[in-house]
Amino acid sequence: MRGTGWKNWKRFKNGETLVQKDGHEKTVILGGHSSGGGLAVRFSGSKYRHLVDAYLLLSPFLKYNAPTMRTNSGGWANPYTGRIIGLTLLNNVGIRGLNHLPVIDFNMPKEVRDGSETLTYSYRLNTSYAPSNYKKDLAKIFQPLLVVVGQADEAFLPDRFEPAITPFAKAQVTLLKDVTHMGVVVGPEVRPVIEDWLQRISG
Repeated sequence: MRGTGWKNWKRFKNGETLVQKDGHEKTVILGGHSSGGGLAVRFSGSKYRHLVDAYLLLSPFLKYNAPTMRTNSGGWANPYTGRIIGLTLLNNVGIRGLNHLPVIDFNMPKEVRDGSETLTYSYRLNTSYAPSNYKKDLAKIFQPLLVVVGQADEAFLPDRFEPAITPFAKAQVTLLKDVTHMGVVVGPEVRPVIEDWLQRISG
């Protein structure tokens, strides 16, 4: 799942249906990039987590205040911080009628867009993607876990992923030299890493 796609979230809302539609007879690997990676982490803390056989996270979003974050995602994201705080306070007292309001805009480069992206998140969508507690969610992952991040990632701090993840989950964290935030998805450098990992976990 790519992080900026509303269609991805609609397909993912019922995790049990998504995973079991083929009878769960084959290996199920749940993967995601950026916010999609955060959604995969969130899923790992859900009641459906036993349906997944492995996790593949590409530059995953863990939390707005996680040690992996650059300020404003390195310019990739423009959050409406005041609105987020206000809506969070309202939700804490049970008022959810304004959750449709936009709270974050994304500056995805035009050359990597395909028309399926959601470049503005509402409060509802933003809170649905993000893990509520990524540390607790990661601690529930007992399946193989691969995390791949580009060393030239503009949105996140690559060197922070291993210390942020491995205290809670056994994971292979691989950093790819000169690879950007989108390059970890579309670049050729990630393919041999994933192929090698798949061979080892299926062995």
